[in-house]
Amino acid sequence: MISREEEPPPLSVELVVAAYQQGIFPMADDGQVHWYTPDPRGIIDLEQFHIPRRLARTIRSNRFEMRLNSDFAGVIRACATAAPGRESTWINPDIERVYTELHQLGLAHSVESYQDGQLVGGLYGVA
Repeated sequence: MISREEEPPPLSVELVVAAYQQGIFPMADDGQVHWYTPDPRGIIDLEQFHIPRRLARTIRSNRFEMRLNSDFAGVIRACATAAPGRESTWINPDIERVYTELHQLGLAHSVESYQDGQLVGGLYGVA
């Protein structure tokens, strides 16, 4: 681990992939990238993933159009944008750039919801 006094290496796809393989992920705070190792680590096991009944009902209602990987850049940009009640986020321009590169390499994915053709929600993650 890098001490806070040392200059961290530049954020790159290779660095983030190596960190994820060890259960470490980056988050920005005050513009600086810091590395975190949560215990327990949150992982969605797609083999055992269960959609809650209420969410499944909302999806079936067709109020929203659900898409996969159709606007990864839009999702991460929206997540990085401050909003009322969320004046800052953990996504800085370096994180946005690297995760977009991960997506272009097929290593990060997004799920988006649209209403009347507009992106209204989404999430992304690293596979």
